Amino acid sequence: MPDIVDQKTRSRMMSGIRAKNTKPEMMFRRALHGLGFRYRLHARNVPGKPDMVFPKYCAVFLIHGCFWHGHDCRLFRLPDTRREFWRQKIERNRQRDAEVRSMLDDAGWRHLTIWECSVRGKESMGFQRALEEATRWLTGGTTSAEIRGAP
Repeated sequence: MPDIVDQKTRSRMMSGIRAKNTKPEMMFRRALHGLGFRYRLHARNVPGKPDMVFPKYCAVFLIHGCFWHGHDCRLFRLPDTRREFWRQKIERNRQRDAEVRSMLDDAGWRHLTIWECSVRGKESMGFQRALEEATRWLTGGTTSAEIRGAP
């Protein structure tokens, strides 16, 4: 299916998508702060500059958008235009994610990946349940985990 907008408009739209302070990230930040959790944002001294760093728990949250990180859920679909460009870009993002998780493991950080589909879409678990799972993981001892919507 061809794009419904011209290339210049699509480029402007895509460049407006933020890497930091996304809606899911802001939802978790507000709720966790309200529950008394304190964290650092995008700490440069932690591998990969994770979205949220919890020094007290030696833990980080990686809040990923399903499109940009190529998640295997219904929110991800490779665009019909410039398929090879997008395939390479998303594959590189996946490789970078794996490298960051490995560096976090090596540095002794626990990491939780929270996928956009866990709080958005028909198959989402809902924000409240995702928040409960995130806080349970944060105060628990598991090294790594992910929160996602229905497969």
